[in-house]
Amino acid sequence: MKNILLIGIATILAISLIGCSNQKTRSNSSVVDYLYPASTDKIIKPSIPTLNLPLKVGIAFVPDAGTEKKGGNWWTGVTGSGSALTAATKTDLLDKVASNFRELGFVSDIEVIPTEYLTHGGSFNNLEQIQTMYGIDVIALVSYDQVQFTDEGYLSLTYWTVVGAYVVSGEINDTSTMLDTVVYDIKSKKMLFRAPGTSFVKGSATPVNLSEELRADSIKGFSAASKEMSKNLHSQLSRFKEKIKKNPEQVKIVHRAGYSSGSGGSFSIFTLATLLLIAIIKNNLTGSSSRRKKHAA
Repeated sequence: MKNILLIGIATILAISLIGCSNQKTRSNSSVVDYLYPASTDKIIKPSIPTLNLPLKVGIAFVPDAGTEKKGGNWWTGVTGSGSALTAATKTDLLDKVASNFRELGFVSDIEVIPTEYLTHGGSFNNLEQIQTMYGIDVIALVSYDQVQFTDEGYLSLTYWTVVGAYVVSGEINDTSTMLDTVVYDIKSKKMLFRAPGTSFVKGSATPVNLSEELRADSIKGFSAASKEMSKNLHSQLSRFKEKIKKNPEQVKIVHRAGYSSGSGGSFSIFTLATLLLIAIIKNNLTGSSSRRKKHAA
C-alpha cells in the first residue's frame, strides 16, 4: 500500500512538472519598426513614384529586433536556441530574392546590401544614404518572424531514467515562420508591392538534443518559407508589370537613354546595327550598278 502511494505521488509530481515545462522562443525583424519608428513624430507622406527604367534594385534584411525567450525545460534548463538565421543564411536568402529580379527585362542592376548598413529605426533617411552609396532606385526589404514552441508530452515521464532522457523524444516542437519582402521606391517613399511566405514545422526531440533539433527545425522553417515567398514574389513582380501598364496614373515611367521597354535596351542596339548593315548593302549595290552603267557606256 505504501509503495502504491509513493508511485501515485511520483506520478502526480511528474505530470505537474510536464505541465510547467513549456517554452516559447521568438526571433523577428520588422519593416514597420525600421521605416516608421515610434521614436519619431515625423509624418511620412508618399508621393507618386517615378520609375527610371531599367531599374537599379537593392535588396537587404532589415535589422533584427532580437530574441524573446519565455519558459524553459525543467530537465535541462534549455530555453530555446534562437533563430538559425545567420549572416550566411541571410545572404543565401537574399540571393534567391535577387534571382527573381534578374529575370526581368526592366531591371538592370541588383545590389545585395549588408544588414550592417541599415540602422535600427533608420527610416527613409537611412535608405537615402544607401541610395547614394549604391546608386539604386528601389529597395526590397526582407523581414522575418519565427516562433518556436516546446511542450513535454507524457513520454517525458521516462526522463526519470537515464536511458529515457537520452533516447525518448518527449519534447514536442512547433516552429512557425514567416518571411516577407516589401519593395519600396526610395525617392517617393511609396510601397510598390509585397510578397510573404510562411511555413509550419512539427518536430520532436529528447531533452539532451533539444537545442540541436530546434535549430534544425528553424532552418527547415526558413527554407520552406523562402520557397513560398520566392514563388509569391515572382507572381507579384508579374502583376506589378501589368499594373503599371494598365494604371499609368499610379506610376510614372521614364526610360533611360538607350533603353527600350520592349526588350530592355537590346532592341535599340539591334535596330541600329540592322539599319547600318542595310545602308552598307544598299551603298554597295548602288556603287556596283553605277560601275556597270559606266562600263556599258
